[in-house]
Amino acid sequence: MADKPPVPVVCAIMVRDGLIMLARRPLDKKLGGLWEFPGGKVEPGEAPEAALHRELREELGCVVVVTQALPPFVHAYEWGSIELIPFLCALDPGSPEPHPHEHTELVWAEPARLRGYPLAPADVPLLAALEGQLP
Repeated sequence: MADKPPVPVVCAIMVRDGLIMLARRPLDKKLGGLWEFPGGKVEPGEAPEAALHRELREELGCVVVVTQALPPFVHAYEWGSIELIPFLCALDPGSPEPHPHEHTELVWAEPARLRGYPLAPADVPLLAALEGQLP
């Protein structure tokens, strides 16, 4: 039996005033209690950037401006693989303040402190990719 292709998942590396937003996953979900860059699954036929905007409206009630697409990569979990498609973003000037509709907590953290948060394993490689990418 062939392995299933990785599930495409988008995430937002939201930057504001030199800080980066992390969102904490609910305890009753996969990877519960871990921190992540917010986002979610890309629906069939949906463009990754459109999925990012949809997921952030649903999960955080906010609107972002994509400033840069970062290279996607595959991460294998025990239950299957994901293709993580990261985007550097800023809050749209007219956007409401992000609110954790599906997460338990949000934090704006200094880039140097991101490694101090227990991150979802797929998000950890993004820390290295971010070095030199942030203003």
